[in-house]
Amino acid sequence: MRDVTARLVSSREILPGQWLQAWEAPWLASAAVPGQFVHVKTPDWAGMVLRRPFSLNTLDRVRGIVTIHFRVTGRGTEWLARMRPGETAEMLGPLGRGFEVDPRSRSLLLVAGGLGIAGVRSLADAALAEGRQVAILFGAARAADVYPASLLPDEVEYLVATDDGSVGHHGRVTELVPDHEAWADQAFACGPDRMLAALARVAAGRDARLGVARLGRKRGGPPDPMGSAGARRKAWLQGSMEQTMGCAVGACLGCVVIGVQGPQRVCREGPVFAADEIAWEPAP
Repeated sequence: MRDVTARLVSSREILPGQWLQAWEAPWLASAAVPGQFVHVKTPDWAGMVLRRPFSLNTLDRVRGIVTIHFRVTGRGTEWLARMRPGETAEMLGPLGRGFEVDPRSRSLLLVAGGLGIAGVRSLADAALAEGRQVAILFGAARAADVYPASLLPDEVEYLVATDDGSVGHHGRVTELVPDHEAWADQAFACGPDRMLAALARVAAGRDARLGVARLGRKRGGPPDPMGSAGARRKAWLQGSMEQTMGCAVGACLGCVVIGVQGPQRVCREGPVFAADEIAWEPAP
């Protein structure tokens, strides 16, 4: 983790009120892994003390470029959207724990709700570079909010669900998952808590539906402890949680969620968790 000065390379509005920005930050591009995030400092003259957290949307290690994808929601993001190429900002990162991909996994299912696409986007690039297959299921309220397919690699299978049925599947993105659960060796998601909770319920019943037998460990020794990298790699579903953050380094406890083994800081133990680590709210 470092506090670096990043230079804005490009900025464009890709959806109504949503911006995609490319930043020159070679150290971040080389050090980060999919699922991590940065904390961006806004200028002191704006009267905004706290930094803003943003998922690292893509990582170009060769060019030293990282991108962030955000929605304008207040003064901090308004300031970012007004920036021009050549201007600089301070970024603290990379922060948090990223996704854990099992080396044996060949087919990855990525599920995103709205702006949650930013949380899984870099994983698609990394998986394809390693010769894996990738399918992305994306959910939005309406056609105007659908993430542009042109911003995804051609090799990705891309399926869309909209609440109003204006494009793709009419309904929730979670309704598309059953058609892919047998194909996917692992699933990774980012989006609203309600979406993640619904996916966790799907994941909990997957083995029984597919007839997957758990025969135990081939070798002796205790199982990987919950929350460890090994345990997360063995989980079928990992979710990146979106939470308001103050310090983003684990000190303020402003981003705590309830896990099955007690409170978990999204900025430190997360933002990525195995689905079985979180005490999800019961289905409405």
